[in-house]
Amino acid sequence: MWEVDSSKKIFRFTECSILRDHKIYKDDIWFCDGKIIDPQEICSNNNNPVFYEAISLKDMIVSPGFIDLQTNGGFGIDFTHDLITNPELLDTYSEGVLAHGVTSFCPTLVTAKPDVYHSLLSIMKKRVGGSHGAEVLGLHLEGPFINRLKKGGHAEEDILDLHYGIDTLIDVYGDDFSNVMIITLAPELDADFSVINWLTREKGIVVSFHHRDPGLIGLLGTKFTNPLYFTVITDGVHIHPAALKVAYNAHPDGVIIITDAISVMGLPDGIHNVGGKQIEIKGKSAFIADTNTLCGSVNTMNESVKYFIHAVGCTVAQALEAATLHPAQVLGITNKKGTLDFGSDADFVILDHHLNVISTWIAGKLVYQNPEHKQEPSQPILTSISDSSPV
Repeated sequence: MWEVDSSKKIFRFTECSILRDHKIYKDDIWFCDGKIIDPQEICSNNNNPVFYEAISLKDMIVSPGFIDLQTNGGFGIDFTHDLITNPELLDTYSEGVLAHGVTSFCPTLVTAKPDVYHSLLSIMKKRVGGSHGAEVLGLHLEGPFINRLKKGGHAEEDILDLHYGIDTLIDVYGDDFSNVMIITLAPELDADFSVINWLTREKGIVVSFHHRDPGLIGLLGTKFTNPLYFTVITDGVHIHPAALKVAYNAHPDGVIIITDAISVMGLPDGIHNVGGKQIEIKGKSAFIADTNTLCGSVNTMNESVKYFIHAVGCTVAQALEAATLHPAQVLGITNKKGTLDFGSDADFVILDHHLNVISTWIAGKLVYQNPEHKQEPSQPILTSISDSSPV
């Protein structure tokens, strides 16, 4: 249990609604030294007056910060192709997504040649978030062990089979998996499940199954003893709203919203030369220039949450949990991320009732403020920690 150090500055969000225990209700949030704290613990452990800083949120919504498990880049940056020569561009991306409520994410590398993985796995490290940008939870390796018939936009010439199991895996990625959080592969390539078992049990890596038969709807119709999670791109382009609604209704507790954003996310409409490709943005769609071929998502996390509510008709709480609690559950990090429980990291996104991002906080510090919604200065309050003090 995380202990409250009353010598550290204590903050209190007031006049707000919070997401906790699968619902949104009126309450305050207290936090100190980067963690959410229980005000009752302060009351029971202190007899002397204590300073806290009250911040009125004027009936806004406090949600855990968004967690994006699959993003290939944005703001003109392609993780797979740009970071070998310009690793500092990860900082640019990390800072940019703060405006969209993202407090942690998994940079995603698509199918590439082994030397690309060897280079990137040595420079793309896990790191905590802060004013410099969102937290890097670890890499998501999407490929090259995928089904050629389900390759989508992946380069077919770089797709590989797991001919020699774990040895092939190490040949392609290298032997250091300390900065890897997720690997997406086609399970049919691992006939005896030796690779999947090694990754999950020996390395603690989440294995995500690539596009496969019977497909998402068929898979959700199967009974499992362990929790099943599935990711959806909720941009109104990749998945028809009717299919999205069916999938959600089949298993609402397992849906995870991802952006699967590509390099042109965050750029204006028009043609952009990114990663040696001409990509045209038209509204919420990205095409190979001068064609009708979709090449990825340009949606942000906050817009994805909004569309999800519109498409499936769920509550705001259910949509927010699909972008916070569920990704934290699949990664096994709910002790610190994805909830507003006591002891969790004080990572917040403050939203208005239209789910526009007002501000983003990491470890209890303001890291992004919407310039159109300036936060009023907070008021330091001297209060006596006693039964008469409102908590």
